[in-house]
Amino acid sequence: MSLDISDIRSAAAQLAGVIVDTPCLHARTLSEITGATVYLKFENLQFTGSFKDRGALVKLLSLPKAARRRGVIAMSAGNHAQGVAYHAQRLGIPATIVMPQGTPNVKVRQTRHFGPRVLLEGESLDAAAAFAHDMAKREKLTFIHPYDDPLIVAGQGTVALEMLSARPDIDTLLVPVGGGGLIAGCAVAAEGLGGEVTVVGVETELYPSMRQAFDGTPGECGGQSIAEGIAVKAPGKLTLALSRERVKDVLLVRESEIERAISLLVTIEKTVVEGAGAAPLAALLAYPETFRGRTVGLILSGGNIDSRLLSSILMRELIRDGRITRMRIEISDRPGVLAAVAGIIGAANGNILEVQHQRMFPDVPAKLAEVDIVVETLDREHVGKIEEQLEAEGFRVRELIYHQQQD
Repeated sequence: MSLDISDIRSAAAQLAGVIVDTPCLHARTLSEITGATVYLKFENLQFTGSFKDRGALVKLLSLPKAARRRGVIAMSAGNHAQGVAYHAQRLGIPATIVMPQGTPNVKVRQTRHFGPRVLLEGESLDAAAAFAHDMAKREKLTFIHPYDDPLIVAGQGTVALEMLSARPDIDTLLVPVGGGGLIAGCAVAAEGLGGEVTVVGVETELYPSMRQAFDGTPGECGGQSIAEGIAVKAPGKLTLALSRERVKDVLLVRESEIERAISLLVTIEKTVVEGAGAAPLAALLAYPETFRGRTVGLILSGGNIDSRLLSSILMRELIRDGRITRMRIEISDRPGVLAAVAGIIGAANGNILEVQHQRMFPDVPAKLAEVDIVVETLDREHVGKIEEQLEAEGFRVRELIYHQQQD
């Protein structure tokens, strides 16, 4: 089945007043950093925290009364699950949600909040999907596919319809790609509006399934990605067909680049996004020459990230930037020396966060000790100045984290 702009407009009419018409705002600092004019579409502000609200509602509204009475079933790592569960609850439709084992706790908890039957089955998305399809047949439930359904695609395409209506000067859309529902819908919308808009997809290096499909070079997909929302081993048949005709390219980003994008969105834009939602910014930062001088719309597709993971990512980024470092300092084992070291670091405006004193290990000379000190600094230049001050006072210093990163 093919889609066109009329399908996207029809979906938009059904969503009006129910789904949030999320802000599409100019990101001034990110524009300065990247050399592009950057606009952000805040789909992380949807009620369930992602764009998946859109397609789920369009699909549920299409069901006849008999199907609504029997109920629906969906398989999802989180965002589609929440969209289906929330709108099924609103519409009085019984819902079963199958989630892979290992789905982030925040997504399991938030899905259960909407009252569906939640089953954790299978170690992968494929295994969970097989279980859900089997249960749908046994219990005569309607399977709500996360992406490979024309109504789902039409609903997701309303994201681009809103963006390009609000900012018709956008000439490039950067869209995260998992199964392909979002990018297919956005590409159909962009084409139908008649402007010269380039649509570019973004995948993780661990799951380059759409990129491989475009190139005709199937390969391995797998691994632990912080962008689990787009960790999909194969795009849908419908979404691939729609995207192949309308999407210019699919770019790949590394896990560390996604981490940096998450951190920048928190620190600069004061908004929380999950890994998939940060992927477009990661691509903009990783391929600056491709987008320099263009007016780029980034879809922040979701904000459902585990708080513990977010905390870890923010801390790791501080370490990469040299704003937190660990120094190993060799000192003589006598009273007052550790206090002197602390005084030097404090005088250089370093903030000591942690101290570990080692004197018992056999590789440390008996009359010496080693002190590992975690220090908060302004940046890497500041780290260098603190080291210089310590060495000027006769202390041997080695920055552990920096050397580990270089190895």
